[in-house]
Amino acid sequence: MRLREDVSMVDTDYGKVLLDGRTGEYWELNPTGGLVVTALLDGTPAENVAGLLCAEFDVAQDRARADVTALLTALRDAGLVRA
Repeated sequence: MRLREDVSMVDTDYGKVLLDGRTGEYWELNPTGGLVVTALLDGTPAENVAGLLCAEFDVAQDRARADVTALLTALRDAGLVRA
């Protein structure tokens, strides 16, 4: 996965923000969402990202997998990322 060319990601005190340079809109990501997006941008497969969530946070594998899928779907639907 990669961000669309005019989308940037910045760190904040509480996670990350995705800034859409085309529309001026932004997405706030909590630490969990920030970990997911960073790992996916680094090329980590979604299934492995779910494992990272389980290791970092107290969450079941099924829930982590569903959360990764939901965030990835939302980012794609918003046009912020490319496969």
